[in-house]
Amino acid sequence: MSSTFANPLKVVVLSGAGISAESGLSTFRGAGGLWRQHRFEDLASPGGFARDPQLVLDFYNQRRRDAWAAEPNAAHRALARLESTHEVVVITQNVDALHERAGSTRVLHVHGELAYARGQREGGHRVRLDDRPIALGDLCPRGSQLRPDVVWFGENVRFLDEARDHLRGAAKVLVVGTSLSVWPVAGLVHEAPDAAEKVLVALEVDSPPPRFEFLRDLASEAVPGLVDRWQAEARSS
Repeated sequence: MSSTFANPLKVVVLSGAGISAESGLSTFRGAGGLWRQHRFEDLASPGGFARDPQLVLDFYNQRRRDAWAAEPNAAHRALARLESTHEVVVITQNVDALHERAGSTRVLHVHGELAYARGQREGGHRVRLDDRPIALGDLCPRGSQLRPDVVWFGENVRFLDEARDHLRGAAKVLVVGTSLSVWPVAGLVHEAPDAAEKVLVALEVDSPPPRFEFLRDLASEAVPGLVDRWQAEARSS
């Protein structure tokens, strides 16, 4: 493997809502998900924020409280532990901070982060919130109303070029807790080298991508064992 990959110990993880659901957080798209209970046009679009900013702020303030009350589960902790033997990059569609709170140090949030706000106007300053709410009248240092620093419908996904570069250099790819139905992020799995070891852990995927080992299981059940296996292989090589 060392002749195939620049870093044979590089692992890229693509995580989705399923891993956070096992910590008690509601998904957005799955059965019983938030978009089955609410209109995303009202709560997750620039137009919705313009029409009723208080409604949008209340919605995301509750999501932030829920995310802060949740605890990382065994899958989050195992991925953080993997950093002791491997170079690990987590590319997550989740807006919570459970990966970081478990100890992961390289996390790309392609859909933004609940723990931050930013000014409403283009180029608005980014402000760290942690679990604090946003109120109408809260302004960024440049004078515009704060909004959740998450990617809404009609806005550009973040870090795509960086994510592609990481996947192209990965020796191992783990896709966990995602149905691979949200584009363009779902297309990232096709950037991984053919020779990379690829594993998909999910409950809802009916047709796994080519060349992926598919584990139909909970992330908290499957990921710790997979990490144990990869670490044992690294220590014996």
